[in-house]
Order: sequence, then C-alpha cells, then structure tokens
Amino acid sequence: MLEILQAGGWLMLPITLASVLAAGICIERAWSLRTSEVAPSGLVKRLSDESHGKFDAVELEALCGQSGLGRILAAGLLAKGRGRERMQEAMVEAAAGVVHDLERYLTTLGTIASISPLLGLLGTVVGMIRVFKALLADGAGNPAALAGGISEALVTTAAGLVVAIPALIFHRYLLRKVDDLVIVMEGQAAAFLDRVHPELQL
Repeated sequence: MLEILQAGGWLMLPITLASVLAAGICIERAWSLRTSEVAPSGLVKRLSDESHGKFDAVELEALCGQSGLGRILAAGLLAKGRGRERMQEAMVEAAAGVVHDLERYLTTLGTIASISPLLGLLGTVVGMIRVFKALLADGAGNPAALAGGISEALVTTAAGLVVAIPALIFHRYLLRKVDDLVIVMEGQAAAFLDRVHPELQL
C-alpha cells in the first residue's frame, strides 16, 4: 500500500485524504439518516393523543432532540393555539431546517466525487511531464526514469477513479434517502395536523 502511495507521487496525499473524508461522511450519514432516527413510527399518534395537554419547554426541547420529525411536530405544538393555518406554517418553517440538517455534508461528498477524477487527471499530466523531461534529458535510453513518470500517471488516475466512483454512488443514494425521508415526514406532519385540527380538513 505504501509503495502505491509513493508511486503516485505527492498528489496521492489529497486523494487519500479525500477518500478518508468520503468514507467518514458515508458512514455518518448512513447512520444518521435511518428512518427510525429521523421519523420514528408512533410519534404522531402519541403526540396527537397528548396534544390536548400542555407541553412545557423542557418537554418540547426533549422532543426536538429526539428526531427531525420531532422538531417539526414540536414547532406545530407551539403554534397549536393559534389555529390550523399558523400551525401548518410553523411546521413548514421547522421542516426547512430539518431538511437542511439531513443534507449536511452531502455537498462535501458530491464535491469529492467531482474533484477526485480531476486530481487523478492532474497526476496523469504531472507524470507525463516527468516522462517528457526524462526523454529530453536522457533520451529513450533510461527506462527507469520513463517508468517512474508513467507509473505516477497511471496510479493517480486509478486512485482518483477509485475514490470518485463510490463517492458518487453514495452521494446519489443519500440524496434519494433524504428525499424519501422528506416525503415520510410530510405525510406524518399532515396526519398530525389533521388529528389536532380535524375541523378544517377538506
């Protein structure tokens, strides 16, 4: 492994760092975007059954900390006494913040997927420059010098693609996961609103 890193030259350092960062983001987001973590089942029913009572600040803060859906429903509970329309507006505002948090680090992951092949391509260019310098200095009679530049070009190109391909796959998958969770939360929030203010259902 160390030999491969050395063969790729200095550009292997940012490519390696990008791979570590991408792996960390994928693991963290896969764990954080579990449905049970973002939109736990049974929360709407439990809160709608208890919505006739009073929630103090501590209870609402605990509810917000439990899940993304909890934050949305907590915002609705705070506005419950001001009517269905204001309650809906409050939940929509809270949902914007929740979606922003769900998409955390995904821009970074997409950037890694985009720049990793470019870093590999830069390594290819640097390696070929070394090859031509060796040709100018020694002609074709020094295979070792030529092999070093060609090796650097090929290794960095391969490394950039190895990082970019899984990063792109996970980026698309996680974006789709966020979209699915948003749809689930929209449905749950609408159900909660209908349970708390059923008189204005269409």
